[in-house]
Amino acid sequence: MSILDDINAGVLADLEIRRSRVPLAEVERRALEAPPALSPMAAFRSAGLSVIAEVKRSSPSKGALADIPDPSALARSYEAGGAAAISVLTEQRRFDGSLADLDAVRSSVRVPVLRKDFMLDEYQFFEARAHGADLVLLIVASLDDGRLARFHRLAGELGMTALVETHTPEEVDRALAVGAELVGVNNRNLKTLEVDIATFASLAGRIGDKAVKVAESGILGVADAARVADGGADAILVGEALVRHGNPRAAVGDFASAGARG
Repeated sequence: MSILDDINAGVLADLEIRRSRVPLAEVERRALEAPPALSPMAAFRSAGLSVIAEVKRSSPSKGALADIPDPSALARSYEAGGAAAISVLTEQRRFDGSLADLDAVRSSVRVPVLRKDFMLDEYQFFEARAHGADLVLLIVASLDDGRLARFHRLAGELGMTALVETHTPEEVDRALAVGAELVGVNNRNLKTLEVDIATFASLAGRIGDKAVKVAESGILGVADAARVADGGADAILVGEALVRHGNPRAAVGDFASAGARG
């Protein structure tokens, strides 16, 4: 079993606990009553390098990253620094995240918010919208073609934008085949957790102008941000470097300005 398979198994087990507490019909009702989702696409398509700043306490590869007692305060710092969107980890076993973190961030910022999780069941999409998510993550490596297409369509029907994450040429092709407008390239192989920042540049040309391109993982400094900007990134998703920085507001600005230098 790969690391990704193990994470997915835990996600499904935790999902069953939540489903037993709040039935699908109730989650659907809450999702439909939630305020309309915000679109990040205009910001991502604008000139320069957009930053998706992440609220991230832990990771499977690095363990504990930062103590974040007030995710809403961190999110406000990100927004003040110019973040185009805020990503919130909600997976609890490996990332120490929660839907409560998502609630706290959504209530405190005006920019779009991404629910960062391993989306494996329709329930999670209604759940994401019920908790105010504007974007959701679809990891191509975790989904067969049928579920990838169905989940991408469901996200759109709920008004959310899907960030479709890829790591290989085949996964890029699968993402584009379902009509993804926002394609992430994860420099981390989720099956081994190894990182190669060159992965983004190797796949960006395959995406071309068919979708907005997001570089994910391994962006630990301004030089890394400039490198992926040179490679064609429209946006970057940064977590570790921001939560470990003493001034996250300034750090977001530095990362965004790297696009101009790139």
